[in-house]
Amino acid sequence: MNVDEMKSKTVGELGDELNELLQEHFNLRMQKGMGQMTNVNELRRVRRDIARVKTVMTEKTNEGIAS
Repeated sequence: MNVDEMKSKTVGELGDELNELLQEHFNLRMQKGMGQMTNVNELRRVRRDIARVKTVMTEKTNEGIAS
């Protein structure tokens, strides 16, 4: 997901997206542990997407506090 798309979403929508990404991250870790992982780059992508969503959520909450 693009950062611009994330910034256009509300904090609630970002929370839903974060939950989906955390579930996907868990599933990928299980696949890796069982030796079934086919695309090892997916784990890295999901971790970075989680970090992006958390960053945008923090920016949005800080904007609310500052105003």
